[in-house]
Amino acid sequence: MKKFLVLLVVAAFFGTALVAVAADKGPAEVKLEAKMGTVTFPHEAHQGFISDCKTCHHTGEFAACTSCHDGSKAPKAKDAFHKTCTGCHKTEKKGPTKCKECHVK
Repeated sequence: MKKFLVLLVVAAFFGTALVAVAADKGPAEVKLEAKMGTVTFPHEAHQGFISDCKTCHHTGEFAACTSCHDGSKAPKAKDAFHKTCTGCHKTEKKGPTKCKECHVK
């Protein structure tokens, strides 16, 4: 009986931990330093209307482009962000598209 109780407690602990990890969808806000000024990205707000992480993180997870792409063939982060963010803002969500609307010195 004691083994069963211990197993039950361990299973409950790991089950709770798994739910906590699954619920973590990254930081509420991301700050990106850039030459034109810091971009403060409201990550949590975007999760409210973008249901699939692959919409922005093309692998579905956060990873540097060079983690999959060869260094010389990897897109520059700046180019990837601009294509993804302004592309969506222009066509889908009507968000900011001008430099100083995102970049703040």
